[in-house]
Amino acid sequence: MLREFRFATAALLAVALSAMAAKAQDATVRQACGSDFHTVCAGVAPGGGRIKQCMIDNFDKLSDGCKTAMKAKQMAPK
Repeated sequence: MLREFRFATAALLAVALSAMAAKAQDATVRQACGSDFHTVCAGVAPGGGRIKQCMIDNFDKLSDGCKTAMKAKQMAPK
């Protein structure tokens, strides 16, 4: 029973750490790409992934910092 408890605790910790890392990456992308968004995708309405798609479609027009952040989050065009 102690073994199952330890496994469950480790699994919950892994999920929590993964969620925290994802939020940190989201914040990094927002910070790095904020001005790019206002320049390149200002007229795009939020929702349905439209902003993300606009940024991907216009990847070549983005700043180097934004490109790096998007690549780190794996949002770069393939």
